[in-house]
Amino acid sequence: MVVLAATGVAHPGAVTQDELWQGFFSGHYSGVQRALASRLFRNSGVERRHGAVNPLIEDVSGWSTAKRMQRYLTEALPLGKSAVADALDAAGLRAADVGLFAVCSCTGYVTPGLDILLARDLGMAPATQRLFIGHMGCYAALPGLGAVADFVASRGRPAVLLCLELTSLHVQPPSADPEQIVAHALFSDAAAAAVVLPSGPGYEVLDVDAVTDVATADMMTWDVTDLGFRMGLSQHVPEVLDGYVADLVDGLLGRHGLRRTDVDGWAVHPGGPRILDVVRDRLELPAEALAPSRRVLAEHGNCSSPTVLMIVDAMRSGRPGHVVAMAFGPGLTLYATLLRATG
Repeated sequence: MVVLAATGVAHPGAVTQDELWQGFFSGHYSGVQRALASRLFRNSGVERRHGAVNPLIEDVSGWSTAKRMQRYLTEALPLGKSAVADALDAAGLRAADVGLFAVCSCTGYVTPGLDILLARDLGMAPATQRLFIGHMGCYAALPGLGAVADFVASRGRPAVLLCLELTSLHVQPPSADPEQIVAHALFSDAAAAAVVLPSGPGYEVLDVDAVTDVATADMMTWDVTDLGFRMGLSQHVPEVLDGYVADLVDGLLGRHGLRRTDVDGWAVHPGGPRILDVVRDRLELPAEALAPSRRVLAEHGNCSSPTVLMIVDAMRSGRPGHVVAMAFGPGLTLYATLLRATG
């Protein structure tokens, strides 16, 4: 048995969606752009977001990628340290006992990486193995969880997964491109850590499954440019997900003799309101099934890879029996993980 035993979540400072619009983005766009952006901000499902870089104070849209990467390291280290330390404390585990430390991030690159620098600052052992998972985007937490779960199962030693994204570093110059406006309306910063142990109370990691439609690879992109990382996000992404989500979930559940009605909790990455609507409709779920996902979107925005762990963390107090965690990203890729409460 491999158990997700504890989680820890950390956020930089918060600002409301209205404050971001009135104080920065309404002036960032003009004319027809502003009218479209106003509508997209209002309909994003986001009420509050977090930013290591607050555009009300600093406009980074003209910064070079080099300057953004320097700031990434400055902001990422304390945020990641807070999330991992909280998860270790909740699990009653010493940093020196961690056998594998895996880090997921697509919003910044430094060498030595966050895996090395945080392992040093947290007091992990020199023999701690490390894994860095980059550029997988919003779904990275689930293959990351699969990798650390496999390590725990094969080695019988604890592992820690950290997902950390600083999307606030990648505000782009004004553009009429609606994909950029959608990204500016949704994304937020966060760090989420998970401790995985060979046994004990928590959520047993039962299975991980995935599907990728390579024919739609150009519908979601994250390009490194001279002015930070630029997102491509087609309006047709929800339609593609609609064609795969039911088969993926039913196959995952069927291997364990389960059906959708046996699932007590759904932790679905809120890529946006339309994606949550597609999952609800295709899986024929009651509206309340996705309430935790919508609440995280409203309170924190789309934080990319940490988001699905944030939803699992928010659901822990209710201790639902079986949980399906789902996330989506470039590829287009769909990942699903089946968890079961233990202890």
